[in-house]
Amino acid sequence: MSLRSPMVARALLIALFLCAWEIAARGFVDKMFLAPPSRVLASLGDVLRTPGVLDALKQTFWELAAAFALSVTLGLAIGLAVGLRSFPRRSLMPIVLLLYGLPQITILPLFILYFGIGPASKIAFGVSHGVFPVILATVAGVQNLKPILVLSARSMGATRAQMLRFVVFPHMVPSFFSGLRLAMSGVLLGVLLAELYVSQSGIGHFTTLFTQSLEPTKLFGLIGLLAAMAIFLNEIVRRGERRFEHFRLA
Repeated sequence: MSLRSPMVARALLIALFLCAWEIAARGFVDKMFLAPPSRVLASLGDVLRTPGVLDALKQTFWELAAAFALSVTLGLAIGLAVGLRSFPRRSLMPIVLLLYGLPQITILPLFILYFGIGPASKIAFGVSHGVFPVILATVAGVQNLKPILVLSARSMGATRAQMLRFVVFPHMVPSFFSGLRLAMSGVLLGVLLAELYVSQSGIGHFTTLFTQSLEPTKLFGLIGLLAAMAIFLNEIVRRGERRFEHFRLA
């Protein structure tokens, strides 16, 4: 296989990073603060056998999936409502941008006050991080739509549903899926932040627990499991993007 292959280049880069990490952890950094990747990999079984970790993984995954689904649904609806009409776009987009620029962590206590310390607050806080990239991506995608296409579709008697499916959606596919990727990262950040600060369960809680008990091997193992979860969810988004890739040529 050629060294110019992107897959080979990625594999080599990952291998070099892991080798550097292994050398640094074994020879230059205190083992109390950095565990080598070989030891982290060997400890995954112990991490999963830790009481409550499996339930925490399931809970965090469910919270991430629910927050992402809500972010996409709300973001798409609001983005279309704002982007398809000139007046809502001029009047509401500044408010959307203002809210997006607000540091979300500063209003976390409000989410706890209104939604409690259960899963609802984590989901709501995740949505607050994920919905704005979807809104902005949807509005940007709608702006790529040429007015002549809308007029042509209306003149041929297209219904609103047909207009969205065959005219609007094909022109917003590239930016929309870019927004989904940003939304996934935002949702992950929001859910974990909420778990770190106010939860007695979930991955965020065990991350804090392993950090305070100076267990870097279990901590990095848990981070690896979280990374695998994020990769899985992003792979779903990537497959969805490939499913609608033919729209790019529309």
